[in-house]
Amino acid sequence: MRNMKQELIRLLCEKSFKYSEEPIFKLVSGKTSRFYVNCKPTALSPRGMFLIGHLLFDEVASLDVAGIGGMTFGADPMAVAAAFVSGLKGKPISAFSIRKTKKDHGIAKWIEGDLSPGQAVAIIDDVATTGGSTIQAVERARDEGLKVVKAVVLVDRQEGGLENIRRHVADVTSIITRDELVREWTKIKRMKDEG
Repeated sequence: MRNMKQELIRLLCEKSFKYSEEPIFKLVSGKTSRFYVNCKPTALSPRGMFLIGHLLFDEVASLDVAGIGGMTFGADPMAVAAAFVSGLKGKPISAFSIRKTKKDHGIAKWIEGDLSPGQAVAIIDDVATTGGSTIQAVERARDEGLKVVKAVVLVDRQEGGLENIRRHVADVTSIITRDELVREWTKIKRMKDEG
């Protein structure tokens, strides 16, 4: 798994991560930052999907969870990748998606997926800054009667998000940190500059 993680860090640096000495990237919160992370180009690429699926499955394989998912759209490709890997590994875990707005027709619910109230699930998110969207996903899953036993974030921006999420779910982990991305990004840039 270590090699997969390192490969994913490299792929994120190529497709999803930007870094600047000056804070030029505007965040959802309205603040500006020196770091920009958009995991979707990586999560939607074939190799990214393969790596993320295996690494996420590894994070939850020892737990007795029926589902893995989070807020649409960031968590969707990651949940599908992890569910696919779980099937390959003979320990099936269903993917699910949490809506941003509640469905107003048919059966009004927050979650799409093959889960029943009372089942244990893992909430996932692509990036955590403050942890707000992950916490919202945890609350909506609980509103639908699911038991949230773990939260996994693909990239922790190391700005307090994991600590905030821990107030809602005891077991919270990240696969990659901002510092790991900065180190790899710096290494790649140095090699290009020397190139």
